[in-house]
Amino acid sequence: MTSRIGEIVIDCRDRADEAAAFWCAALGYRELARDGTGVAIGGDPRAPTILLVRSPDSKRDKASVHLDVCPTDRDQAAEVDRLLALGARHADIGQGDTPWVVLADPVGTEFCVLPIVLPPEPEPF
Repeated sequence: MTSRIGEIVIDCRDRADEAAAFWCAALGYRELARDGTGVAIGGDPRAPTILLVRSPDSKRDKASVHLDVCPTDRDQAAEVDRLLALGARHADIGQGDTPWVVLADPVGTEFCVLPIVLPPEPEPF
């Protein structure tokens, strides 16, 4: 038996609602649950849930985990434009000349937009 990613946790300090709205729009997810600690969002049951957690920690060192997103119905440039319109911004993490584009969500969480176009729905197992 193998493992699969069940959740991705993003520390959002006090802006979990804003981050949840952005990622729902960006990924076609919906809100699954919320409580005093944050917001859980998800989409297809085979895709990981993302937990956007409120935390008083103000640490802003490079995160040990980030998201790589791939367009499903457009090229990379069009997807970058769409994400920027949703509130993302360009981020310079010293990536230099790479085939991916580094952005940050509205609360500063960095992620990469890859040039690979994936099918909109994962194939069943």
